[in-house]
Amino acid sequence: MSDQKLFTPVTVGNNTLTNRLAMAPMTRNRAHNEANAPTDLHAEYYSQRASAGLILSEGSQVSQQGMGYIDTAGIHSKEQVKGWKTVLDRVHEKGGVMYCQLWHVGRVSHAYFQDGDAPVSSSAKNAGGKSFTPNGFEPTATPRALSTDEVVEVVEEFRRGARNAIDAGFDGVQIHGANGYLVEQFLHDSINDRTDRYGGSIENRARFLFEVLNAVIEEVGAERTSLRLSPSNLMNTDNDSQSKALYEYVIRRLDEEYELAFLELVEPLADLSNHEHLAKNVLDTYGPLYNGVLMTNGDYSREEAIAIVEEGKADMVSFAKLFLANPDLPKRFAINAELNEPDTATFYGGGEEGYTDYPFLDEVKVNTE
Repeated sequence: MSDQKLFTPVTVGNNTLTNRLAMAPMTRNRAHNEANAPTDLHAEYYSQRASAGLILSEGSQVSQQGMGYIDTAGIHSKEQVKGWKTVLDRVHEKGGVMYCQLWHVGRVSHAYFQDGDAPVSSSAKNAGGKSFTPNGFEPTATPRALSTDEVVEVVEEFRRGARNAIDAGFDGVQIHGANGYLVEQFLHDSINDRTDRYGGSIENRARFLFEVLNAVIEEVGAERTSLRLSPSNLMNTDNDSQSKALYEYVIRRLDEEYELAFLELVEPLADLSNHEHLAKNVLDTYGPLYNGVLMTNGDYSREEAIAIVEEGKADMVSFAKLFLANPDLPKRFAINAELNEPDTATFYGGGEEGYTDYPFLDEVKVNTE
């Protein structure tokens, strides 16, 4: 049956969405051109998934300095804006709604993307991760700390990225504040050892996030601005020694001072058994602190997503791999049909295979159990 709340409309910012299933942002590394601009292949991929209540684009770097993986489509040049416009025209033709995820990887990068120089971060600490280069996945480079004046300029890059996104036709933007990228590199004291106004106390470590948020809102409006947070994240970071206090401060302030289009909270997928200071269930821990439109992401099943929305724990649920493999996921979920399995070998790079060739539902097989 499809009368569950998950399949009903919801208002997000300026848009009334047809359902509460969102396509989560996913790096797919298909911008195979010197400009790192979206192509007709991107337009086909996203327009195939236009039945999502909301599409969140892959992370789109707000500057060349913010890039850490090959062939990611940016949002800082005329060529990129033009490419995204083609994508949005196709998505809108099919009635879709799409936000651009504004991204800066910070230290999760390699000298290849920085003209041989070091990447940047809040502090000069190596992420100890991997950057996807033409030679495959290579160790991240040790970054240099941004100067105070440079931090202000990065804030402006997010502002310009937001303006470029709206000019390209996006319905709104999402600031990427998750997964150990630049925003978390300022938030987390395991990384941030600054002594200026962006370091030290929780309030100071959160300053960069709120300055980015304010700049984006000034440029495109709160009703077209959203934020993704992963409070218990261990990807590219050891998180924060005061994690619960930090994220309670951030989310309470978001609730009290801002009227965002929505806030997305990502559940941890790592083993947290040795990390008692991190919330095991992000939605249960932080969701009650936020009274605006709330989206959750956490590798949920159909049944879990239905229950979460029915119980009022979140207004929307975003899916990554399931939307990747099932362009018509809302239809399949609505009638409880069989799902395509995602092909992990084609997640990153390549062309049509594993990108635009997943089949739509031809013969519906309803689970009657």
